[in-house]
Amino acid sequence: MSIDRLLTKVLELYQDVHDDARTEQIYGSTAALLTNLSNPLNLSLLTSQLLIAPAIWGRPDGMRTCYRIISIYNSAAIHVRRNELENAKHKGPPTGGGLSSDAWTAAVLKGADGQSSRWQHLLVFTGVLMGMESGHRSSLSGRMRRTVERAVVTAANLALQRSEPVPPAPAGPVTLALNYTFPLLSESSRAALNCDALIPAATAAMLGPDGLEDGVFLSAIDLDVRQAEEKFMWEPNSASYLHITQLERKPLVSGLGPLSRLLGYAIQNARDSRVVLQLQDDLVAFTGKLLHHWQANKLSELEISEEGVFLTPETLTGTWEGLWQFLKKLMYGIVAVSQAIVARSLLDWRLKKHDVAPVVATKTLHTLRNLYFITSRNGSDSFQVYSFTYLTSLDTLARFGDASAAFLQEIKSTTTGSIPVHPLHRTLDLFYLNVAEHLPLHLPPEACDNLIVQPAITYLTHSAPLSPRMMELFEAAHSAVLSVLSCPHNAPITVELVPFYAETLFSSFPKHISPRQFRLAFKTMMQILSPPFPIAASHPQLAETLLEMVRFRASVAGQNPAGQTPLPPPPTVDPQAHQEPQEPMSEQSTLVLTLIDALPFLQLNIFEDWMTLAAHAVNEIRDPALREVVKRRFWEVLVSGEMDVERAAIGVAWWGTKGGREAVLFGQPPQRQEMYMMSGALSTERESKL
Repeated sequence: MSIDRLLTKVLELYQDVHDDARTEQIYGSTAALLTNLSNPLNLSLLTSQLLIAPAIWGRPDGMRTCYRIISIYNSAAIHVRRNELENAKHKGPPTGGGLSSDAWTAAVLKGADGQSSRWQHLLVFTGVLMGMESGHRSSLSGRMRRTVERAVVTAANLALQRSEPVPPAPAGPVTLALNYTFPLLSESSRAALNCDALIPAATAAMLGPDGLEDGVFLSAIDLDVRQAEEKFMWEPNSASYLHITQLERKPLVSGLGPLSRLLGYAIQNARDSRVVLQLQDDLVAFTGKLLHHWQANKLSELEISEEGVFLTPETLTGTWEGLWQFLKKLMYGIVAVSQAIVARSLLDWRLKKHDVAPVVATKTLHTLRNLYFITSRNGSDSFQVYSFTYLTSLDTLARFGDASAAFLQEIKSTTTGSIPVHPLHRTLDLFYLNVAEHLPLHLPPEACDNLIVQPAITYLTHSAPLSPRMMELFEAAHSAVLSVLSCPHNAPITVELVPFYAETLFSSFPKHISPRQFRLAFKTMMQILSPPFPIAASHPQLAETLLEMVRFRASVAGQNPAGQTPLPPPPTVDPQAHQEPQEPMSEQSTLVLTLIDALPFLQLNIFEDWMTLAAHAVNEIRDPALREVVKRRFWEVLVSGEMDVERAAIGVAWWGTKGGREAVLFGQPPQRQEMYMMSGALSTERESKL
C-alpha cells in the first residue's frame, strides 16, 4: 500500500473506536506514516487528526494512551534523524520521507493546532524533543531546539493554567511529559516553567491514581496472605502482588526518581510558599494513609528477626523481598521531595518565621515517622538525603520548646508505662525515643521528665530477653535519658535520677546492653557529675561513689569465670548487615575500660589516686589479649588530647616519675620517689638540728 493510500486509510480509522488489535494496528501505521511522509502538510494533518481521533482518545486507557503518543513521536524522531544521516552518506532514492530533522520537526509542531488541548500538544512536543535530543543526540539546529523547548514550556504552562470555563488539564499527562523533558530543557527554559502551578499538579500525579494510588495497594495484601504449615504464605500470582508489579510499571512510578527531582526544582523556584506548604500537607496525608494501611496488614505483626521463622522460604525471597524493594523506592522519592522543602525552609524568609518554621519541621518529622516502618529496616535511613532532612528538622524544632513539647505529646505512645505488644508500635516508639533525644535543651524539667524520661524508663526496666529491635529500643532509651541528664537546667531531676539510672545501667550490663553503650552511658554520666556542671558542686561525692561501684564490680567480675570470658557481639536487626570488627572485651575488661574513660572528667584532688587504682585494675585482668586492649586504651587517654592541660600534666608526671608506667605495663605498684638534692645541700632534718 502506498504512503498516500495508507494515510487516507489511517485518517478514516481515526474516526471510530476499535478493539485492541485494530487500535494497535492504528498505532503502528501512524508511526510508519510519521517516519515516511515526505509532504510537511501531510505530517501536520496527521498530527492534527491524531490528537482529536476518537480511535485514540475514546478508549479508557488513560495514561497508557499518553505514554503511547510520546513513544510514537519519540520513535519517529529517532528514525527521521537516522534516515537523514543515511541519506547524507549515500546518493540515490532517499530513505524514509527525505525530510531533514528541522523540517520534520517544524511540520509536526504545526499539527498541534487549536482543535486539540494544550496537554495533548505537550505529549507530541515531548516525544519530538526526546527523539531528537536525548541520549546525547544533537539532531536539531540550535534555533529549532530552542523552538521545541519553548513549545514544551508554553504548552505545559497553558495546560496548567486554570481558566474558566475551560476544564483544568489532567495532572498525569502534564507531569509525565515534563518528567521526560525536564532533563533536556536548558536553564532558561526551566526558568520559564510556572512552578506554582506545577507543584499541585505533579503532587496529584505522583500520589494519586496515576501514581502511587494513595497507598491503597498495601491494604489488599492482607486478603491474599494465608497460612501454610504454621507459616505465612503470600504467593507471587496473588492479585495483590500482581497489582504491585503493575503499579511499578506505571510511567510515573517507574520514573519516581526523576519525578522527585522535578518536584524538587519546582519547590526551590516556586514564588508562592503556600503551594509548598500544601505539598507538605499532602505528603503527611499520603504517608499517614500508607502507615494506616500497613498497620491493618497481619504481616506488620512480624519483627524483622522473626520473618525467617514465620514466612515460607518462597515468600521470604520472592514477594516479601519484592514488596520492600518497592517500598524503599517509594520512600526515597518521598524523602527527596521532603528534603527540597526543608532546604527551601532554610532560605525562604516566609518559611523561617517563628510561627512557620516549627510547623514545617513538625510536618516533615510526621512524614518521616509515617515512613519509619520502611526506613527502620536494614539501615534504610542512612543515606545522605534522609539524614539532612531528619537532622535539619530536628535542629529547627529543638529551638522551640513549646513546639517540641507539643510534637512529642502528639506522637507519644498511648501505652505509656508498658511496652506495646504490636511490633509496629514498638518501631514507632523507637522513632519517638530517637527524636526525643535531640529535644530536651529547650524543654522545662517537668516536660523532660514526662515526655522523655518516663517513656524511656519503660524500656530501661524491661527484664525479659531482648530481641534485636528491643535492643535498639533499649539503647535509644539510654540515649534519651542521657540527653536529659546532659542539660544543665535539668539539675533538679538529675540528682534524683542518677542513682536510679546508675543502678539500671549496672543491672543491664552485660545481658541487655553492649559494652560500647555501657561505656558511653557511664562516661556521659561522669561528665555530667563533674565540673562545670552545677551538680558537681552540690553533690561532690556522687561521681567518686559511682567510680567505686565500677571498681568493685570489676573486681567481682575478675573472680568469676563468666566475667573473664569474652562477650559475644550484640544482636543486630539485620543479621546480614556488614559489621565492623570489634576488639574482644569481657565484662571485667569493659568495666576497667569504663574506669579509664572516666579519668579525664575527675576532679583534680582525686585524679592521680584514680589513675593508680585504674592501673591496678588493669593488671587484675588475666587474659593477655583482653589486658592488652585495656593497656592501649590507658595510653590513648594519656596522649590523645582527651584531658585538659592540668590533668595532662599530672598524668605525664604520674607516668614518668611516679611509677605509672611500671604500674600499667608491668603491674608493679607505684613507688614513692626519693627527693633528689644538689650535692652538699642539707636536708630539712639535718638543718633543723643545726
